[in-house]
Amino acid sequence: MPRPRPVPCALLVLLMLAGAACAAPATARHPASRAPAAGPRSAVKGGGADTVAAAARVQPAAAPGSAVATAPRGGSAAADSGMTLRGGQEGTVFRTLTVEGEDRVHVEFERPALELALDPAQVPGLDLGTARDVLDRTLPDLVTPLLATSAVGPSPYVARPWLQQFGGGAVVRFRPQTRDVERWKLIVVDSKGQTVRSFEGRGRPPQEIAWDGRAADGSTAIPGLTYSYAFEATDRAGNRRNVVGKGFGVNAFCFDTPQGPVLTFSGRLLGATARAEGRDAPAEILLEAASRLNQSPAAQGALHVTATARSREQAADLAGRVVRGLGALTPGNPARLMAEDRVEPDAPADGVIRISPARAK
Repeated sequence: MPRPRPVPCALLVLLMLAGAACAAPATARHPASRAPAAGPRSAVKGGGADTVAAAARVQPAAAPGSAVATAPRGGSAAADSGMTLRGGQEGTVFRTLTVEGEDRVHVEFERPALELALDPAQVPGLDLGTARDVLDRTLPDLVTPLLATSAVGPSPYVARPWLQQFGGGAVVRFRPQTRDVERWKLIVVDSKGQTVRSFEGRGRPPQEIAWDGRAADGSTAIPGLTYSYAFEATDRAGNRRNVVGKGFGVNAFCFDTPQGPVLTFSGRLLGATARAEGRDAPAEILLEAASRLNQSPAAQGALHVTATARSREQAADLAGRVVRGLGALTPGNPARLMAEDRVEPDAPADGVIRISPARAK
């Protein structure tokens, strides 16, 4: 019966070192200076204790598919091919390790591939949002620039309730003084004798008949022209009584529509351009017109500025002055102010201006 071959002690130590390298990453470094090998045994210092081990040469792992180069058995290795492993230190991590002593030991370390499976939608504390969420985090500051502007100069868009050149409501009121009538009729005529507006009814007429300045065809009365009226009453017997009133004029007036106010005034109220604080000061009639427009739905809408005069030059001049004045006194783009000039031979000598929303009738 053959005797079992004894295992060399150095080989056992090398196997123990290889097992420790499998449990923890192996560390290696090139010694700064290396003494010649004294024999098959040398002392390896590790973990604070001296351990007797076989002299070993360690070669780093070769790339997959390539051979591992080792020094010839029985010969001396090159000075730069040897590495020393010291216990308790970290260093180079090997994929394969070949130890040569009395026997040759080859150890391979399995290193699984690192795979990161991260889903940003499932990370705690991260909420998906939209571009609007980012924009809503910082709202634009519209108050600070306005306050900075108002600190330098007064706002031109403030209301001016103390200006009352535009008459509100009726431009003229009629009070008939008749009784016991079957029917009646009131006619308002212009300087040409043409009917502008008429009122009629049966029975006793009201104590007061108000005219707001609008004609039957939708046009407005013209400040600067002379108007008159005629009142006709018929009693139960069929007798008629006609009363022709005195002529009257119409001042600047304003009436409201669903789209905004309609303002009409004489070109005489524009007057000569005044100077204030080194610049042209707008006329008070334009200040009041802008004050009324800024408090209405037509504040930033399209506006028609119609100037009527006896000549094209006069009408264009009136329309241009009103457009420039309102452009500085009302908010919005000045291009929304549309000027129109009309020429009528029987227009008032000073001309007349009508400001209305684009869709007002």
